[in-house]
Amino acid sequence: MLVVVLTGYVSAGASAEEPAGGGRGPLTLATAGDLTGYLGPLLEGWNRAHPGERVTLVELPDSADETRAQMITDLRRGEAGRFDVLNIDVSWTSEFAAAGWIRPLPRDRFPLDTFLRPVVDTATYDDKLYAVPYVTNAGLLLYRTDILAKEGVAPPRTWAELESTAKKLAPKYGLDGYAGQFLPYEGLTVNAAEAVYSAGGSILGDEGERVTVDSRAAREGIGFLARGVREGWIPREALTYKEEESKQAFQDGRLLFLRNWPYAYVAASAPGSRVAGNVGAVPLPGPDGPGTSVLGGSNLAVGTHARHPDTAARLIAYLTSEPVQRQVLTRGALPPVRAALYEDPELIRRFPYLPTLRESVLAAAPRPKSPHYDQVSLVVQAVVHDAMTGRQTTEAAVRRLAGELAAVSSR
Repeated sequence: MLVVVLTGYVSAGASAEEPAGGGRGPLTLATAGDLTGYLGPLLEGWNRAHPGERVTLVELPDSADETRAQMITDLRRGEAGRFDVLNIDVSWTSEFAAAGWIRPLPRDRFPLDTFLRPVVDTATYDDKLYAVPYVTNAGLLLYRTDILAKEGVAPPRTWAELESTAKKLAPKYGLDGYAGQFLPYEGLTVNAAEAVYSAGGSILGDEGERVTVDSRAAREGIGFLARGVREGWIPREALTYKEEESKQAFQDGRLLFLRNWPYAYVAASAPGSRVAGNVGAVPLPGPDGPGTSVLGGSNLAVGTHARHPDTAARLIAYLTSEPVQRQVLTRGALPPVRAALYEDPELIRRFPYLPTLRESVLAAAPRPKSPHYDQVSLVVQAVVHDAMTGRQTTEAAVRRLAGELAAVSSR
């Protein structure tokens, strides 16, 4: 096991020579539910090697919203809180940092240059590092290799190719054309942001202080999604899909194309899936070529009132070391942040989507950064869903989105 000893770890307001708080000792690590059961064994390895700095794992609900709420409740308790290290969704970093719930971290204490380049940006706020990337993710376009091969059609690289193939081939084989995660929840925020980013646009700028969504690119991206539902190559049922529902539709053989995270590739390729052996993955398409995915994943942060911040920093270094990151992939089926693992021949044999995922992560962008991210996401979900259901034109939806986001940003 690789354990990097970090010294001089300081909290905001402390001098570089002054230890930040109680140094070393036991910790509590809070995380959303560990669905694959991989994290407990990783922490057992740490605990065996560090009996005086044992880590207690606290698993919160699987729901991201419930996990966020419980973390915030604990962090607001200040020194009475029990969470020292937090495994937070990448989209929460700005909110938690702006609220003063997590402490800035010294960049030179972590091997950030060994990580996939874009993931580090998800851990920063106001030009400071407030967390360390732990798991990354990027959306992929899954497709039926058997059908495309039979028809002599290449996987789509552009929206026009995706739309054309979904329209022509899906009905021929009794399938729906294309789906993502279009229920009004966080997944729709991700899908909408990817559409806007792929068209060359953005939603917010300057750490959420400036609204940039009123643009041609936003109209093109949101219009692409709305047109798909209106013309039928996105089934209306997809307006009720989250990750699991959309994954199930694909692996049950009901979809030609699906936007989802890499775990859906693994599930659709596993024994028992109706499409096992007939699943391919390529980067998400865009208007003129490969598009832009939103970065998923999680970051490890240290609470402002952590009991033993030096141990917290050393634990984060352990969990982001290359040997442990390898286990994050092989035991947890989660995409690691260490760049070298995406070029490992043994891992590529086991996880053939890794080269495509690496390409997608390197071209990906974080969700809009804002200290009010939860409100930003709610606005995006509501407005884009109205556009996709036809309650509002794309033009009106983008104007409304700009106005409501401006109101959120001014709070």
